[in-house]
Amino acid sequence: MQLEAVMAVADSTSVKLEEFKIPTYMLVHEAKVENVPEEPNFPVIVFINSKSGGQLGGNLLVTFRNLLNEKQVFDLGEEAPDKVLRRIYVNLEKLKISGDELAVKIRERLRLIVAGGDGTAAWLLGVVSDLKLSHSPPIATVPLGTGNNLPFSFGWGKKNPGTDNNSVKLFLGEVMKAKEMQIDSWHIIMRMKTPKEGSCDPIAPLELPHSLHAFHRCSEADELNVEGCHTFRGGFWNYFSMGMDAQVSYAFHSERKLHPEKFKNQLINQSTYAKLGCTQGWFCASLFHPASRNIAQLAKVKVMRKHGSWQELHIHHSIRSIICLNLPSFSGGLNPWGTPNSKKKRDRELTPPFVDDGLLEIVGFRDAWHGLVLLAPNGHGTRLAQAHRIRFEFHKGACDHTFMRIDGEPWKQPLPVDDDTVVVEISHLGQVNMLATHDCRSKSINDPKTTPSNHNDEEEDSNEEDTTEDPEEYRKFGAADTFKIPDEIDLSHLS
Repeated sequence: MQLEAVMAVADSTSVKLEEFKIPTYMLVHEAKVENVPEEPNFPVIVFINSKSGGQLGGNLLVTFRNLLNEKQVFDLGEEAPDKVLRRIYVNLEKLKISGDELAVKIRERLRLIVAGGDGTAAWLLGVVSDLKLSHSPPIATVPLGTGNNLPFSFGWGKKNPGTDNNSVKLFLGEVMKAKEMQIDSWHIIMRMKTPKEGSCDPIAPLELPHSLHAFHRCSEADELNVEGCHTFRGGFWNYFSMGMDAQVSYAFHSERKLHPEKFKNQLINQSTYAKLGCTQGWFCASLFHPASRNIAQLAKVKVMRKHGSWQELHIHHSIRSIICLNLPSFSGGLNPWGTPNSKKKRDRELTPPFVDDGLLEIVGFRDAWHGLVLLAPNGHGTRLAQAHRIRFEFHKGACDHTFMRIDGEPWKQPLPVDDDTVVVEISHLGQVNMLATHDCRSKSINDPKTTPSNHNDEEEDSNEEDTTEDPEEYRKFGAADTFKIPDEIDLSHLS
């Protein structure tokens, strides 16, 4: 361990901070132009959720500001990322027009760092997607949450990091060496008739977190809004889930909001999560979980592959949780899909999980005991299908509410008992750029080195239904206003 510590210090001293620093005049409008002795090859904008990870978020904020220009490090509790990026990109464009060549290079080389939980990372991903930038900056993620599925998928680890100078320098060194990797982004829309009484707005654990911006009611001016209906929209990159797993997550987040002093580190958080899984009945679901909330009794599920039509998906009546997965990490690093063997590939046309193939992996679980199979070699959940689009059509009066979750953020979703038109639909939106280390677990369908191995994993078959691509692509998540250059800037100069 002492040798590893010495090597880590040696590696951190080789990191030149000038490679990452951005001059103040490029970050602050009308600041005095300064001479830059050395051009940064890896300029970064850093976003930190100072409330994540107990005291870690605040400590990390201080360290990054001490090592870099404090103007390039932002506390998400004080300023939203869409406002920050819009301001910086407008300033860079003005400098470009004035002939500042370094501003052009900064924009082309820019990388983003986000420190927080999966919900915080998803918030930034949504903002970057919605800003419609000509070149989307790649994003590195610092794991400060409980599950940390996004950082883990791209090689950034799942344990909360160190916050001292050496640890941050080592992280910046990885940012410098990381490769760009595209991942699919997904749009989700829910529509129901305006209820005769009561509200059907999503109910977050005590208060709506910033990251749940991604699922909200559409305004009257929104093109997706339908008269006489409540329409909600959002987006995700890792997963959408519905059922008992989301219920346990909701209980955890509610408890954390009520008693934040009890959630000071990752180990305590994970232990509390496991206890809540027991108290919520996830381990004895057949006794404590109403059958009306099982997926098949709650909704009809339809899927569509890239070419074809909507097909109804058979869901076994015992399935209490359904997960639509984009990345190979769920619940703190577990892979519910696994790698189908050659027989499954041939008979059911299943493929390994790629993060940029325009397909979601749909997996079902009966209870927590079923979930424990993921801890075994080649373990996986019940593989239901792979799809380009997914549609949940809720049965009238089946239940007055359910629980849903996107990228680690759960909510309780009221359902009108007199409405047989409640629909949740997921569709492919586009792609965003991530930064991946050499330990990246995500696989690209375009990577020539990707040669998935065949594992002998057996599992009960579900009827997979093939599908098709819809020509209508939803344009944005609602995380930020689409980026537009202000009127005072001459558009003729834009590349």
